[in-house]
Amino acid sequence: MADPQDTLRQATGHHRQGQLDEAEALYRQILDRDPDHADANHMLGVAACQRGNFQNGAQLIGKAIEISPKDAVFHNNLGNALKELGRLDEATASYAAALDIDPGLADAHYNSGNILKDRDQPEDAAKCYERALAIKPDYVEARSNLGNVLKALGRLSEAVACYEAVLRARPDLAEVHYNLGNTLKDQGLPEGAIEHYQQAIAIKPDYIEAQSNLLMAMQYRPGITAAELHRLHLEWDRRFGEPLRSTWRAHDNARDPEKTLKVGLVSPDLGQHPVGYFLILLLENMPESGGIEFFGYSDRDPDAMTERLRAATGGWRDIRGMSDDDLAGHIGADHIDIAFDLTGHTNKNRLLVFARKPAPVQVSWGIGYPGTTGLGAIDYLLTDVHHAPLGAEDFYSEKILRLPDGKFCYEPPSFAPDVGPLPLQHNDFVTFASFSNPAKINAKVLEIWTKILTAVPGSRLVIKYKGVDLSPNRERFVAALKAAGLDEDRLNLEGAATHADMMARYNDIDIGLDTFPYNGGLTTCEALWMGVPVITLVGDTFAGRHSLSHLSTVGLSELVATDEDRYRNLAVDLAGDPKRLAGLRAGLRKHMAASPLCDGPAFAGNFAATLRGAWQTWCASENS
Repeated sequence: MADPQDTLRQATGHHRQGQLDEAEALYRQILDRDPDHADANHMLGVAACQRGNFQNGAQLIGKAIEISPKDAVFHNNLGNALKELGRLDEATASYAAALDIDPGLADAHYNSGNILKDRDQPEDAAKCYERALAIKPDYVEARSNLGNVLKALGRLSEAVACYEAVLRARPDLAEVHYNLGNTLKDQGLPEGAIEHYQQAIAIKPDYIEAQSNLLMAMQYRPGITAAELHRLHLEWDRRFGEPLRSTWRAHDNARDPEKTLKVGLVSPDLGQHPVGYFLILLLENMPESGGIEFFGYSDRDPDAMTERLRAATGGWRDIRGMSDDDLAGHIGADHIDIAFDLTGHTNKNRLLVFARKPAPVQVSWGIGYPGTTGLGAIDYLLTDVHHAPLGAEDFYSEKILRLPDGKFCYEPPSFAPDVGPLPLQHNDFVTFASFSNPAKINAKVLEIWTKILTAVPGSRLVIKYKGVDLSPNRERFVAALKAAGLDEDRLNLEGAATHADMMARYNDIDIGLDTFPYNGGLTTCEALWMGVPVITLVGDTFAGRHSLSHLSTVGLSELVATDEDRYRNLAVDLAGDPKRLAGLRAGLRKHMAASPLCDGPAFAGNFAATLRGAWQTWCASENS
């Protein structure tokens, strides 16, 4: 009989090479001879975990600990098995036991951090990862996860440093490129994000999250055209959408053109989010005679707006953790007639549900995403003539459904303060502002803004948004001012604030300056509600026409520019006309409230009529 230690060495050699069958056979040989062999029990348990049998793995490793209770590695690996079983308290205790025995076991610090990260305790998790790295500086996984929790804490520059350090050691890690791309986007640096999404995809071509995030980041790129965006979105569909056509099934929905329509709304943003704010007036103003019954499919932790949206629907499903296949099955089982995608290629999208064609008519409504999805399984894009003008149909994979009075209906927040007096009247200088995502503020935008500041002596610029005050943005914004010969004190950079505080800050602003090529959406509506006129530059893409739609709908198309010079001149001329500016401020809220943009009943009527037409088209085609 071979020496058990020789057999163990052979077994672990096979194990390291991924030859689990050979390794397990040798571990069992040892245990047949000596059932209390601690190492063989432990390693057989580790192998069981690698096969996904965590219950058996935990039992075997637990037996090893009974035999040899002072082995820190045993306790650590038991913790890993318990974590996979969802027994997090026991897993935490196992990692603590490992560290009591060996405080220098980097893996146990790392694994403790993972538990804390999963429990949404990023600060404590960061400390664990830092302890692991102090012991093992080249611990790639610990440094990567440290980057993840630093990003969650808003310490974006530190997160970037972590990811970059990981990629210097392991440039082949697609997920780290992806996470770095997300962090750069949050820092307001979409070009850097695009580079890392592309690298992630080069390493892992089927990385669907990176593919969608790349499409979203491309919307921010200066010079991007509607034709190029269309081509990129069609490529996404060819890779991910078209392969699911084989799963399509015939729909048994009643082919009655006048039936009450079951309309499903699928989104992770059914709450305090622009999607919720633009959706609520539609739901609450749809009359019983409107012929529509709404069903919500919500993929988010509920908040007060979620509950309000739920109350305005006839049915609701919490789809958190639900697979795409299961969700598609539920939509079909609920006999949804028209399914709405409200997310596009943004975070937590369910486009692969729509790719399975669970409803006979499928519509993308660009509340959460600008423009085409590229998905051949989606029949229509619900929009308006401002976002998708006549003749632009070739830039969309979907057929265009145009609402007559803008594609949104806006409900102002109840906590918005009254509009204050024009700040210019007591400041003796004009205050321009942008409260937009810094990813929208590119070099060309900054160049035009500094030209406006130069042309309006003494004027100030306030840029306010989460992350605006972080060093990468501060450096590039200040550099733009200095390049134009302007003093830094002409610029106020303000970071995160509560929604209420942000709305109140508009009472210190005279004129809003829109971003391009990606305009403001909800941002523009909120500025207008607070009496702040917004100057916009209309673009070629869907994202570059948001403010055109809002301003046209409220009757302020004179604030829309078609080229950079006109944009600059509109801002400068308005700044030089205090009387007009004061008049706009005094009357804008009342004017906006009376406009189609805030008219819930009229919007609901237009929405119902438009959907009825799409449904009747389906009924006719099915009966032909």
